[in-house]
Amino acid sequence: MTEHVHVERRDHTAIITIDRQGALNALNQAVLEELGSALDEVLADADVRVIILTGAGQKAFVAGADIKEMSGFTPEEGREYSRRGQELFARIEQSPKPIIAAVGGFALGGGCELAMACHIRHAGEKARFGQPEVKLGLIPGFGGTQRLARLVGPGRALEIMLDGSKMVPAQEALQMGLVSAVHPPEELMEACLALAQRIGSMGPLACQWVLEATRCGLAEGPGAGYARELERFGECFASQDAREGMSAFLERRDPEFKGA
Repeated sequence: MTEHVHVERRDHTAIITIDRQGALNALNQAVLEELGSALDEVLADADVRVIILTGAGQKAFVAGADIKEMSGFTPEEGREYSRRGQELFARIEQSPKPIIAAVGGFALGGGCELAMACHIRHAGEKARFGQPEVKLGLIPGFGGTQRLARLVGPGRALEIMLDGSKMVPAQEALQMGLVSAVHPPEELMEACLALAQRIGSMGPLACQWVLEATRCGLAEGPGAGYARELERFGECFASQDAREGMSAFLERRDPEFKGA
């Protein structure tokens, strides 16, 4: 039984909720461990095709890392904490199942980094994004210096990271490409569930390979990405899903994908 991270299933969607509202869902080492266990659980569940990651309450998605816990770190402990966070967030980014961040409030510091590790980000109108680490004499440690620059460009990313007081409102985040949609707060989760349902109705293997080829191109360059796309495109034609999808199209019926 976990204390601060809960998993709920709805059809082919798993909702992972970070629930530490007294600390605005701040990440400490225990939460990171619980989040990793929750991720293991839903990735191992063959019935789960899409994951939604969110924070409990109306105030925060995740308002950052736990400053009280970090304040006594030695350099070695700081590096180990960063390593653990980077490894977990890399696992989220490399998930074979699409992960949607439903950001309803503050996504600051480690919370912004967590949202950026997800494949898709939707925000509520009251969401705020930022990397305020320099205000504490720190830098982002869970991949923020790399992911933010890739998502919004180096100029905007550096301004956000160097001006630690800057918080990006949801509509501005939409304009700069940090999120792909903004919703009224009361509609955020339903919108994310509807998106997850649509994605979950597609070919699971094809969705996995879309993520893989895109990730390959971003990490290794367009040439590697094109090669991976070509390879996986060919492999699609050996899959039951592709045969079912094309047959269903020709027969004018809904496909029944099995993920194989």
